[in-house]
Amino acid sequence: MKAFLVLVALAVATPAQARRTFDRCSLAREMDRMGVPRSQLDKWTCIAQRESDYRTWVKGPPNSDGSVDYGIFQINDRYWCKAHGRQSPNVCGVSCDALLSDDITESVRCARKVLSHQTWSAWATWEFCNGWLPSIDECFQSNHLIFDGIKSYF
Repeated sequence: MKAFLVLVALAVATPAQARRTFDRCSLAREMDRMGVPRSQLDKWTCIAQRESDYRTWVKGPPNSDGSVDYGIFQINDRYWCKAHGRQSPNVCGVSCDALLSDDITESVRCARKVLSHQTWSAWATWEFCNGWLPSIDECFQSNHLIFDGIKSYF
């Protein structure tokens, strides 16, 4: 029993590393609130699902050139963000670690910059997201809105 209480005390005293996992609709709604055009949301959600399974904290293994991909959209540190001890043009003007945050503001901003410079094909998973995708409209229908795990009907 004492060991259990010690573990509980440690768990409470140790700040938990927040790890946010979206689902398709929660990501679409958050990106919509950030001003991303709804006409793009089906593509963004497909890329996030394929690249990180909607997880904000994912840091990929080194690529063949030694670069690493970060965050929900797996943004590469070779050009787009600044990793510790690695030279990069840092086109997005952001630390790669910031792309691992549960607040996806920087990830969305940088991903949109990647899109504007390189088009959708910047993502290796684009081949799976280029073509017919399920409509994102259901995520915005009032009987499908979910906030913090509570379904709301309006």
